[in-house]
Amino acid sequence: MNKRIERPFYLKQLRSRAWNGQIKVVTGIRRCGKSFLLNKLYRDELLASGVAAENIRCIALDERRNLALRNPLALADDVERWMDGFSGRRYLFIDEIQLCGEVPNPHDPRGKPVTFYDALNEFLHDDRLDVYVTGSNSRMLSSDILTEFRGRGDEVRVHPLSFAEYWSAVGGDRRDAFPGYARFGGMPFCLFRPDDAAREAYLKGLFAEVYVKDIVERRKIERPDILEKILDFISSSVGSLTNPNNVAGSLAAQGDRVSVHTVSSYLAHIKDAFLFSEARRYDVKGRTYFSYPDKYYCEDLGLRNARLSFRQPEITHLMENAVYNELVRRGHSVDVGVVTAVEKNAKGQSVRVPHEIDFVVNKGGERVYVQSAYAIRSEEKLESERRAFSLAGDSFRKIIVRDDVLHRSFDESGVLHVNLLDFLLDESIV
Repeated sequence: MNKRIERPFYLKQLRSRAWNGQIKVVTGIRRCGKSFLLNKLYRDELLASGVAAENIRCIALDERRNLALRNPLALADDVERWMDGFSGRRYLFIDEIQLCGEVPNPHDPRGKPVTFYDALNEFLHDDRLDVYVTGSNSRMLSSDILTEFRGRGDEVRVHPLSFAEYWSAVGGDRRDAFPGYARFGGMPFCLFRPDDAAREAYLKGLFAEVYVKDIVERRKIERPDILEKILDFISSSVGSLTNPNNVAGSLAAQGDRVSVHTVSSYLAHIKDAFLFSEARRYDVKGRTYFSYPDKYYCEDLGLRNARLSFRQPEITHLMENAVYNELVRRGHSVDVGVVTAVEKNAKGQSVRVPHEIDFVVNKGGERVYVQSAYAIRSEEKLESERRAFSLAGDSFRKIIVRDDVLHRSFDESGVLHVNLLDFLLDESIV
């Protein structure tokens, strides 16, 4: 196995943003490879391009030797000393910036505290510096960045390994590689565990000891047991419609009465930690969003499986989650499409029936409709998958991603049928 996993997709984004006058903020779920991307892959690329090593400064705030620099004033002073008397260009990398805390303003102790945003804003005014930081929690969300950096923050969102990145590391036949990806996902360090038992233990520990603890501690969660049960619920129901009322009802059935407000709040914290993302339902013809229900997808297939102790490996749900994650990784806006038609019910009555398009994908000015169907074994199943497409009544591209076809082809309705692995490996499809 290749011990160095290349991330060309993200390197390209960093490269294109160099010296753009903004703070480059590399965000994403913890342990997804942000630090390696910046401090190893990008640094190596800069060195290979001729940048001198002494002109690249890496400050890892999670290292003991840099504990003092968690004070934003000390951090600013340290960088100022590094730049003193220098007239060229330098690169500054700060890892885990959220560990830089607040301190009283020495000039106005009763005023607004000094934070790492103040230090970074100071660096913005030095045109000799190109600044990059990484962060792993809600303090580093793009909304905060845009607010605190006054429009001069540029976010690069990093995800766990895509299947293409995973396959580049494990090698072999791609069809032999996919079952491991579907089971253990793309958290980089998981690949280097010696066997399946070690991989399972790593992912379970990561979920419990890193992600759950981080949410509980940073958000001061009063009911960690409820947070755990909500995580179980949405992990079990990836790809299924749900809402805070449904979750609260499920908890009540287990004897835990929790308000819908609390459930909504905990779901927001889970999304802020990048563990799950929410796909909203979109009325294709009405061009409006529904309030509820929505779908939740896990950021990594292995983490989802680990949360359920690897006891619910439903390939249809995992495939849908993998397709969603890939679309989001490619930078597209992704919704769940709904098209309503008037149809006759069993009693001959006319009723409005909703039909679902798994994903409505917006990429720039283009829209693409995507269905995820593991296998289509009958004409009835095929018509069911295409029904929502025809009801949409427009000429946007329509794709069915399947595991039971070898080659991509168009059917008589103009729908493209494409193999799952082709879809995951070929970004030109969507």
